[in-house]
Amino acid sequence: MRIFSAIRPTGELHIGNYLGAVKQWLELQEKNECIFCIVDLHAITTPFRPEEMSKNILKLAATYLAAGLNPEKCIFFVQSQIKEHTELAWILGTITPLGELKRMTQFKEKSKKHPEYVNAGLLNYPLLMAADILLYQADLVPVGIDQQQHVELAREIARRFNKKFGKVFQEPDFLLSKIGAKIMSFKNPKKKMSKTDEPAGCIGLFDTPEEIQNKIMSAVTDTGKIVKYDPIKKVGISNLLTIYSLFSGKSIKDLEKKFRDGGYAKFKKSLSELLINSLEPFRRKRKELLSREVYVKEILDRGTRRAQVIAQSTMQEVKKKMGLV
Repeated sequence: MRIFSAIRPTGELHIGNYLGAVKQWLELQEKNECIFCIVDLHAITTPFRPEEMSKNILKLAATYLAAGLNPEKCIFFVQSQIKEHTELAWILGTITPLGELKRMTQFKEKSKKHPEYVNAGLLNYPLLMAADILLYQADLVPVGIDQQQHVELAREIARRFNKKFGKVFQEPDFLLSKIGAKIMSFKNPKKKMSKTDEPAGCIGLFDTPEEIQNKIMSAVTDTGKIVKYDPIKKVGISNLLTIYSLFSGKSIKDLEKKFRDGGYAKFKKSLSELLINSLEPFRRKRKELLSREVYVKEILDRGTRRAQVIAQSTMQEVKKKMGLV
């Protein structure tokens, strides 16, 4: 199967990104044709600093590679280096009703979050995302729950184009993790963990051991001291149990049994140790990669050339069907 997935170069990756996306990518690249993209054009729809953008892109590329992305087993590149992304997004915009874009949940949320920065790019964000996916004829798109609506729109756009002009696009489907697709904030367990919110609310993939320990020990839990998974009544401890389970490979039932008599403090101390040990190889590997900028850029350039072959082929077919050749 052909898999497409992407992430914005904004801020540091946190463990929610890793468990909900990157970890899944590592598994998928072993048995599928995977295309992974750093979507810098999406990043400019919200406030950003131009002087930091190129650094963030390079840093994110090193982060992915440190986390285990293998350029020998996947195509890995930067979105803005392939002009067909924006070219196809414009074309898809001509067959997408305005009402569908205004109904997108993410547009509403980001408009409220950045009322001073509500731009046409933010409204058209789903069109560019659809172009990203359809350009590479993806069968599956691994996404978080908050992006599911966008993949459904991409599927509808593909169906609409194929009906109007003739079959070109594969209709993509989304792929959600069964567990861990939505890791919650340590400070507000009812809110998704985010790299742009309160720093104490999330653990970065490259946080120091001291930072990890402090964030875990101060994480909001619930009344009572019994370590029990109950995502309705005990949101905080359930979130921590999910993280422990995903990093350790142990079932939540086994963890409940193990920490039944120890209370929250013992559980948090053990989780801190687990995360410190689990994330140490990532810290070490990324430090090495960031000292080898030329090597990282060569990987991205090679990925761009491979992705461009697919993108250009799709666009030629699109133009032919629409009479634009």
